[in-house]
Amino acid sequence: MRDITKYLNIEEELPKLPKVLLNTIQSDVLEIKSIDKECGKYIDTCSKIPELKDAFYVVYSKYIDRDNHKYEKFIFLGKEGEELFDVSGAEMELHGLLACTNLDYTPEYEAVELKK
Repeated sequence: MRDITKYLNIEEELPKLPKVLLNTIQSDVLEIKSIDKECGKYIDTCSKIPELKDAFYVVYSKYIDRDNHKYEKFIFLGKEGEELFDVSGAEMELHGLLACTNLDYTPEYEAVELKK
């Protein structure tokens, strides 16, 4: 999958996304999701991590299982993809905090995903 571009409109939606993150997301090494700012977990987590209020997206590895979650780093991004801060998996969990993004998959990526 690493030779197929994943998102069609990521550079337009997130123009300030650092190139290294863009490349690892596009090659499906890392995942990006929007933050659900209306869920209770978000509101609770903001009281512990106030910087989260400015975050709109999070980048993480979808390949790390729950047992190894504490070793992961979550990279939080602003509205235009600018890197804001990172948090260790030992400090928080993403479960219940994520929503779908407004990013569109490329036809090539969708074709490969449908075959799975």
